[in-house]
Amino acid sequence: MGRGREFTSAELGFLWKAWKRGDSLVQIGKALDRWPAVIQQVLRRNGGFEPRPRRRSARALQLSDREEISRLLATGATLRGIARQLRRAPSTIGREVQRNGGREAYRATTAERLAWERARRPQSCVLARCPRLRDWVTRKLERNWSPRQIAVGLEEDFPDDVQMRVSHETIYRSLFVQARNVLKAELIRHLRRGGFMRRPQGSSTRGHPSIVDGISIHERPAEAEDRAVPGHWEGDLLMGGNSSQIVTLVERHSRYVMLVKIESKDTAAVTKALAKHIRRLPVELRRSVTWDRGSEMAAHKEFTIATDVQVYICDPRSPWQRGSNENTNGLLRQYFPKGMNLSDISQAELNRVARELNERPRETLNWRTPLGVLKSCVASTG
Repeated sequence: MGRGREFTSAELGFLWKAWKRGDSLVQIGKALDRWPAVIQQVLRRNGGFEPRPRRRSARALQLSDREEISRLLATGATLRGIARQLRRAPSTIGREVQRNGGREAYRATTAERLAWERARRPQSCVLARCPRLRDWVTRKLERNWSPRQIAVGLEEDFPDDVQMRVSHETIYRSLFVQARNVLKAELIRHLRRGGFMRRPQGSSTRGHPSIVDGISIHERPAEAEDRAVPGHWEGDLLMGGNSSQIVTLVERHSRYVMLVKIESKDTAAVTKALAKHIRRLPVELRRSVTWDRGSEMAAHKEFTIATDVQVYICDPRSPWQRGSNENTNGLLRQYFPKGMNLSDISQAELNRVARELNERPRETLNWRTPLGVLKSCVASTG
């Protein structure tokens, strides 16, 4: 694979398009005949955000204009004469020649390069222009607020102050693109899912072919959508080191958590362990499970036959469609940090952690506990 040569503009365009589409580093590297580490370096340099293309006004001098200026200067033409031929103001030609060495030293290619360098005047972002806003955002990040929570919190705390507004994507850019020199890099560690770059939101990706005949989340009954009835679950895998993982299940109505130990990510192992735990639940708590498009749920039909619980599949790259599960996985990182070998964790320990979360009061439940809400639901339907 090529490593030393520079990327062409066409290659960079393809790289960023593929990254937005959701392609992996390996896929992009293979298409460009580069090592994945080389692709990662390009992405990391910009925090995962594509640099905005540089543009120049059509009224500005172009390289062809500068080449004509250089040629006419060599023939001894006056500045006014050059201006007439190029249909430019004499002052424009005069400044161009003066700032680039005068008549004797003027060179078109050098003048063109310096013009691009002088044009580097990036507009400062809103966080750089408003110290009061930047300080507020910094304090909330230090308290482990997510950028989205910060953006919403600003609207609630400053409803009449339009100066105190910033989008969550701007906060992410200011964190990951350190060239902005706005928010300190160490604040990244306060994000629930840290890293050195961010995949742009709104990007599309190809669905995993492993999910065959999956029922879309858009066909999920309304009672699951509005959380009115218990028994609708969201599931996912929490990944650890050495290719280890555990199954996480969150009940949408009560936010009750179940953690399941599995030996591998193989769909047979996952669905078998999952079915075993689901069948232990009362019938009224076995209505549906919502999962992402991971291959571990390829055997969803067999799971439904074994449990009589319907599986609904999320849209590609749409983690917010399992918001309760995503939030819970973030909480679980306090117990199981990234890189930790989860295969060493016993089911008894998983049950202990789940019990601790289920007995913790939650603001979204009006400070009731998930366990208390679930018990009251079962009692009312029993």
